[in-house]
Amino acid sequence: MATSVRAAADGTPSHSPPSPTPSTSRKPQPNPAPAGWRSRLYRWDLKATPYAFVAPFFLCFAAFGLFPLIYTGWLSLHRVELGGEPEWRGFDNYTGLWDSDFFWNALANTFTIGVISTVPQLLMALGLAHLLNYKLRGRGFFRVAVLAPYATSIAAATLVFAQLFNSDYGLINTVLGWVGFDPVSWESSKWPAQIAISVIVTWRWTGYNALIYLAAMQAVPQDLYEAAALDGASRWRQFISVTIPSIRPTILFTIVVSTIGATQLFGEPMLFGGSLGVSGGSGNQFQTLSLLMYEKGWVTGALGQASAIAWVMLLLLLLIGGLRLLLARANRKKLGA
Repeated sequence: MATSVRAAADGTPSHSPPSPTPSTSRKPQPNPAPAGWRSRLYRWDLKATPYAFVAPFFLCFAAFGLFPLIYTGWLSLHRVELGGEPEWRGFDNYTGLWDSDFFWNALANTFTIGVISTVPQLLMALGLAHLLNYKLRGRGFFRVAVLAPYATSIAAATLVFAQLFNSDYGLINTVLGWVGFDPVSWESSKWPAQIAISVIVTWRWTGYNALIYLAAMQAVPQDLYEAAALDGASRWRQFISVTIPSIRPTILFTIVVSTIGATQLFGEPMLFGGSLGVSGGSGNQFQTLSLLMYEKGWVTGALGQASAIAWVMLLLLLLIGGLRLLLARANRKKLGA
């Protein structure tokens, strides 16, 4: 240390011993051992585990979804009686449906009940969702309460409504009598029966659709409402010009889902009609396609005709789904423009 200070004072450079440098020559690494069975098992585990997790779903879908669909299509091309051997008929079952008055009556009933139940249901669901979207007292309670009908059993709800709409001692006819109207034959007349069934469907599904609309409304940016309020828009104008366009895809979704549900309507009309529920009343006044399919398959034993009705219903649902895709694409183009 003293030598370094003295050298610096004399102006002579000091030389420190060179630091050791790492050797540039490396020892040869041994060649990696070939992959053993553990490595191969690990690779197989990484590749096969995802398929093992999703395999139960595809197995259940193939057993309970795909196979019945294909087998029903095969049965629709045969004449099949319960306990008998299938006999090839080609498209005779479909042409028989085309010439059947019962099929067209069931198709018309399915359409009218679907319209009567779907339109008021979705309109009331929109109104309920709009009210629940405000900051109300007990808002959480009301949100749970509107979902209670959906959690109620179809059988229990339909039996209660069947008593309410009873032609002899029902509460509805009693109230109508107080107002001055004559009793209505809710079960034996066509339109009253369809209105009664539509009331059951509307009561059960309005709250469910209202919560779907509420979730969509809560995703609408508040900036849009604030801008509309600054422009002097009222609550109703904000609902029409801001809320409805913002949740249009959700409205389209609920329309398609409700239409599919109306096409498959079965439990409500069957339980409402009592002993005549399978035939849709004494004059088939509220027999839907699902009831006709059940009657053909399990009452008359014509499984081939029932399978043909099932495939017609499937084609109708595919048509509805395709229409929904076209409307959604047109909506996206309109928004993009």
